[in-house]
Parts: sequence; structure tokens; C-alpha cells
Amino acid sequence: MRYMLLFHYSEETDESIGEEAIAAGMRAFAAYAATLAQAGVLVSGQVLQPSTTSTTLTLVDGEPRIQDGPFADTKEQLGGVIVIDVPDLDTALEWARQAPPASWGTVEIRPGAVHIVNGTWAPSS
Repeated sequence: MRYMLLFHYSEETDESIGEEAIAAGMRAFAAYAATLAQAGVLVSGQVLQPSTTSTTLTLVDGEPRIQDGPFADTKEQLGGVIVIDVPDLDTALEWARQAPPASWGTVEIRPGAVHIVNGTWAPSS
């Protein structure tokens, strides 16, 4: 079963975090990704740019409305996503517990419903 680990944490700037903390966070993510890969459960992962770089599109009466910034006005951001393929939620929770953002934010665990394989939708089971 595929699970998405969605990492939510406070919106910060590089200056407010500091170079040392950024470097430590990058090392922690690299080690975590390597551990997932070595265990054979890593499908993919992506760290996102700050939410200030987002562009949001909605349709209003069939017409696109495009705005700068994220959909929700919040103090937290979706900072990244890792997709893992594990047998069950308990296993996904164990991997989520080890995710670096668990110590400074929130890790949301969400099962996948479908995924795309060679341009075709397939069940995520």
C-alpha cells in the first residue's frame, strides 16, 4: 500500500532558521531518504520551495482565477512529501515517526487511492 508522508511545519526564512540548522536539516533528510531507500520502501520524495513561491488556480464560473501564494492562509506550510510503499498503516506510522519533521512540525500520513503508471491510473494497493 502506498502512503504519503506530508510534512507540515512553520513557515520560516533561511535567515530565521540559520545556516547551521538548514545544513543539519538537509543531512537529516538525506539520511532519512537513504534509510527508506535501503529498506526498499521509498517510492519518491520532494522537498518543496516555500509557500510564497506557490501559484493557486481555481475555477470560478468556469473561468480560471490565478493568484500568487498558497491556497490556505496559514502559519504552517506543506514543506515536502515522501511516498512509501509498505504493507499497512502501522508500518507507515513507524516510518513517519522517524521522519525529521516529526521533531519540529507535523507528519500527516495519508494512504494513496490511485497512482499513475505509464500514463494510466492504477489502484494504490
